[in-house]
Amino acid sequence: MTDPPAEQVHAELARVVREHAGRLTACLVRVLGDFAAAEDVVQDAVETALRRWPDDGVPDHPDAWLLTVARRRGLDVLRRQELYRDKLARMRGPVPSEPDDRLKLIFTCCHPALPRAAQIALTLRAVCGLTTAQIAAAFLVPEPTVGQRITRAKRKIGEAGIPYRVPADADLPDRVNQVLAVIYLLFNEGYLPTAGDRPHARDLADDAEWLTAQLAWLLPKQPEVLGLLALIRLHQARTSARFTPAGRLVPLRDQDRRRWDHDAITEATRLIERAAALRRPGPYQVQAAIVACHAEAPTWADTDWPQIVVLYDMLLALSPSPVHRLQRAIALHHHPGTRGGPRNALADLDALTPADRKTLENYPLYHATRAELLRALNQPEAAQAADRQALALTTNPAQQALLEERLTNS
Repeated sequence: MTDPPAEQVHAELARVVREHAGRLTACLVRVLGDFAAAEDVVQDAVETALRRWPDDGVPDHPDAWLLTVARRRGLDVLRRQELYRDKLARMRGPVPSEPDDRLKLIFTCCHPALPRAAQIALTLRAVCGLTTAQIAAAFLVPEPTVGQRITRAKRKIGEAGIPYRVPADADLPDRVNQVLAVIYLLFNEGYLPTAGDRPHARDLADDAEWLTAQLAWLLPKQPEVLGLLALIRLHQARTSARFTPAGRLVPLRDQDRRRWDHDAITEATRLIERAAALRRPGPYQVQAAIVACHAEAPTWADTDWPQIVVLYDMLLALSPSPVHRLQRAIALHHHPGTRGGPRNALADLDALTPADRKTLENYPLYHATRAELLRALNQPEAAQAADRQALALTTNPAQQALLEERLTNS
């Protein structure tokens, strides 16, 4: 029997790290009491696997193999530092498996004392098991920059005494929202990257879905977690129809709905229903309900625009923001009633406060939406000017191609 190719071994190790690194790190954090040390010994175990598995073969239980190697490395660290005997005893004893370990790790990585960029980098490294090089490639920043963010974040955790635990019940809603905000940002960057030449970063979107699924499993009674998971899965269900084979963006109106993952849409709808039954509405639940209205419509013409406008009204009441106001205007454009249409939608955008307009002036979708409304009102020159503004602000190649096509054909 020949040894498996190195590429196959590396691929299997990458899968194991992706699925289990968070649990392994969390387990070692609990035992060692030191986030940086725990993360380091897990990485050491991965490096050992890279050296040994190509020759020895992949173990039958690769996650247990990594945990054993990491624990041995942890013992060496404790001995070398002459730490407390009780910690050594705990390392020698059986390792309990607490279902909250990964959740504690996520909350530690997303602590509000850490900068947002550091939260994301540390979450991807410690929970998702990505290397510093992979994170740097995903966000198109130099690898040393990511390394510095992670190092500073781990140092901050130690120096500030950031606890490795799930927050107390009284603090949980605010802290959950912090975690969800990080994951939502991560998903948006994967769904439509703001930098680089990729129209869609599927790996980042998948990481966001995986993290949210872990939260939903560990916190099944948190409706906003269920709402975000539903929202992400509804968007993911349309992935295969969002781009042409050449990577061009296909607007929702023109997508082949037969290519959507309708089983995933059904499952996401059930998540929305589970969240609604908890009777604690929130922005992610409402956004998921809006996307569900689109996903459940057999055709573009069947879209329930009045319901979508009502849902945006709810969203603005829960989470007022200029972006949500812009999204409501898009829905208002297609509303068939007297309150809808492009003129009312444009008036709604023109009624934005100066502060909100300033927030949106560097947002490509704001200018692209104005262009669509102006074109519908037979103002082609103003529409072209707005499209040119949108194009100047857009960095995503799929969006650029779509705007260029609109300018050419208008």
